[in-house]
Amino acid sequence: MKYSFLFLVLFLVSCDPKDFEKLLQNTGSAVLTNADISNGLKEALDLGVKQGVNTLSATNGYYQSVYKILLPEQAAKVIDKLKFIPGFTDLEQQAIKKINQAAEDAAKSAAPIFGQAIRQMSFNDVTNILMGEKNAATSYLYQKTYGNLYKDFNPVIVNSLNKFGALNLWKDAITKYNSLPFVEKINPDLADHVTNKALVGLFDLIEKKELGIRSDIQQRSSDLLRKVFAKQDRS
Repeated sequence: MKYSFLFLVLFLVSCDPKDFEKLLQNTGSAVLTNADISNGLKEALDLGVKQGVNTLSATNGYYQSVYKILLPEQAAKVIDKLKFIPGFTDLEQQAIKKINQAAEDAAKSAAPIFGQAIRQMSFNDVTNILMGEKNAATSYLYQKTYGNLYKDFNPVIVNSLNKFGALNLWKDAITKYNSLPFVEKINPDLADHVTNKALVGLFDLIEKKELGIRSDIQQRSSDLLRKVFAKQDRS
């Protein structure tokens, strides 16, 4: 028994640290279940949502950032025709400001909508997601929940667009444009456009947070995150 213990000590002293880590994991001291991985990935996404919401819901969070929402492509025709008509000379500037204010306002309500979607995620193959691409969890969330997120978030955007007068401004502009002679009548869905662009910004920030947690140990702010993403580090 004494010699067996001595042999074990000599083995542990001489073995590679990575082999020692694997030995510890295999002996049960660092057991990682699929439930752990699923909960860890969901926690990482939750942190991304919080960061995204806090950033984009701030004053000028969209308007003065790379996520600034511009008008739909069809709006160029409207702007070009109306820019010399009194009351519409600064239409583009006014409209862009209002739709970004609306997106910032709506972003405040995004956290619970995203949170519900994250909780309902069913990771059938969580290990592959953890060991996959650096944005694998965000991509999974996007693919599996975007449609439902859009349905929940679109009414919030509409409410905020109304709150800042963006829809009325756009309606007046479209009505005036469509009354002009020799123009092809258009009626782009402003709420749809803003909803999609607002969600793009939120998903991008969620992805950035996932990348941060995967690559920067300091961003793993809980025992669960450290435990789960340590597995990725060892791969």
